[in-house]
Amino acid sequence: MVAFHASALDGVARNPALPTPLLLRMLAFGADGDRPPRDVLHRAGLPESAVALILAHPNPGARIDFAMSARAEPAQRARLADDPSPKVRAALACGPEVYVPRAEIAPLSDAVCARLLDDPDHSVRAALLESPHLAPPFVASMATHHRAAARREAVRAWQALSAGEQSALLADPDPEVRRVAGLQECRRDARVTADLLRDPKSAAEALRRGLLDRADAERCIAERTHLAYLAENPSLPADLVDRLAVDPDEAVRLTVSLRPELDETRRMAIDFTAGDLDRGDGVWWVRVGLADPEVMRRAATSAHPLLQRAAARSPHLPPDLLRLLARVEDPVVENLLGIHHPDTPEEVLMRVFARLGGTFSAWMAETHPRFPREGLAARYANHPDGNYRRLAVRDPAATPELIERLSHDPVVWTRQAAARDPRLPFHRLREALLVPDLASSAGANPALPEDEMAAVLDRAGVPA
Repeated sequence: MVAFHASALDGVARNPALPTPLLLRMLAFGADGDRPPRDVLHRAGLPESAVALILAHPNPGARIDFAMSARAEPAQRARLADDPSPKVRAALACGPEVYVPRAEIAPLSDAVCARLLDDPDHSVRAALLESPHLAPPFVASMATHHRAAARREAVRAWQALSAGEQSALLADPDPEVRRVAGLQECRRDARVTADLLRDPKSAAEALRRGLLDRADAERCIAERTHLAYLAENPSLPADLVDRLAVDPDEAVRLTVSLRPELDETRRMAIDFTAGDLDRGDGVWWVRVGLADPEVMRRAATSAHPLLQRAAARSPHLPPDLLRLLARVEDPVVENLLGIHHPDTPEEVLMRVFARLGGTFSAWMAETHPRFPREGLAARYANHPDGNYRRLAVRDPAATPELIERLSHDPVVWTRQAAARDPRLPFHRLREALLVPDLASSAGANPALPEDEMAAVLDRAGVPA
């Protein structure tokens, strides 16, 4: 298979205008160990005829790709729960790999998860327990499972468990289950905290979250043991908080400055330094309160940069707090708003793009629904930076002549953006299909006629 023909095939695989007959032809592709392009297996809204072809595909790699599709309906993927290949079942159990924070993945049903949890193959069971896509009620239901690994994961749903289930996990025959259950219970039981402090594996986390006797806290300070963990502990007496606020260790002082009970005057009186790249995701009380209006207001209105950054991770910020953070002169805050908030102002998104073009944060800004479109052609079509010339393609007012000109741009990303645009004149679109670095983009162009798509499949050796 010629490389640029394969690239054009990949483009056709994700073309939104791909007709069903060609879709089915691509999905049936599997002779001699070949398999359909990954993008065709990850299309949204696949018809039943297409799903049936995938489920019966002879190449397990095709079924694995479908099992991990973020665009497939959970009920469609669930039909692979009885697949003969444990690798396919493990892929289903793990679920889609998602790198975009704005993406939402619907979980498999509890019944399907229960089957996978009792799969005869260990790799399938392990993949399910490591999946980030399990529904909270299912996680809680594992508290009484016969396998210790499942009960250990159920501890993550501690607040949803009954008192009887919590007690059973605290007395579990498996020591690791008892340990992780203890790390939940220690928040309200100083005796459990004291037991955990004697275990080197648990001591630091117990100091961070457990209900502490004063004697244990003072001993930790005297021995200078895990002080940055202790400084976060919610039950730490106020006078010990004051001592740690002037500790010689900068990390300890920074942790104290983030405590939720401090008023703004006390917080900003602490001598701390926030790292330029610290995103604030370690501020636990903000992290668990991203949907809590009071928590968001306290964090967003603080002068502490890590609290501002922590608040900028919330998609639930009300308009006044969003405007407030959008005015903060902190690149990290702007990056996080561009990634997480659905209403981030255009000017913030443009600043992120201008500062970080070519990075993940810039891509998240550019693909944000509020990223500007109108006027970009007039502003950037002749910009000296090709990354900006590419933005001209986004403008609804860009002419076919401009799109064609940009398809010859010296910068490959600009050429590819133009090759994907349906305003590209047809003669240039046909040419682009045969240009190695444009073939994939041209194949994905929704203006590509059906006969041209079929010709791409022919050249790639996909049987008719």
